[in-house]
Amino acid sequence: MSLSLIPLPDAELLLDPEFLKPAAATELLTELTATIPWKHEAIRLFGKEVLQPRLTAWHGDAGAAYRYSGLQLTPQPWTTALQQLRQQVETVTGAQFNSVLLNLYRTGQDSMGWHADNEPELGPRPVIASVSLGATRSFRLRPRDPHLTPHPPISLQLTSGSLLVMRGTTQQAWLHALPKTTRVQEPRLNLTFRLVVGQRATD
Repeated sequence: MSLSLIPLPDAELLLDPEFLKPAAATELLTELTATIPWKHEAIRLFGKEVLQPRLTAWHGDAGAAYRYSGLQLTPQPWTTALQQLRQQVETVTGAQFNSVLLNLYRTGQDSMGWHADNEPELGPRPVIASVSLGATRSFRLRPRDPHLTPHPPISLQLTSGSLLVMRGTTQQAWLHALPKTTRVQEPRLNLTFRLVVGQRATD
């Protein structure tokens, strides 16, 4: 299959549920889970430091540093597997990326709260390409301001091997989240490819 547009106001959202074949997705999940130097880091939330409910890693070009929620992330070098996946994603999306944030959700109790990928170093209209491996999880989106973007929240079932692309004004107008669920006990690995730009990438 190829990327198909998901019609939403004030957003450009595209999905290919079969970006990677099942065997390739399973092999990549096994390799990355075993070889990536995962971290369990604390972030600042409402003035307090709390452990993130997931494991994370940041890889990319030298200098592609990134900040969010009080964390300063210095990229680890690209591994062969990550470099190959980046090339595949760039070919399909027509975009360029210099970094990737990896999130390992160990069970359905690991999650991601409501947020937008709108940090200054990503630029005003970032392209975020998200590859999912492992367990199928419900990816939620809701308008940042329902009065400006009158649309009900939506839920996408992101299967193993799927590719979701968020671009245009998506990060300005919408928030997204990965809620907890008791129905999933298997791990899910999500890789979000990004292009870090601007002065905050090097300070």
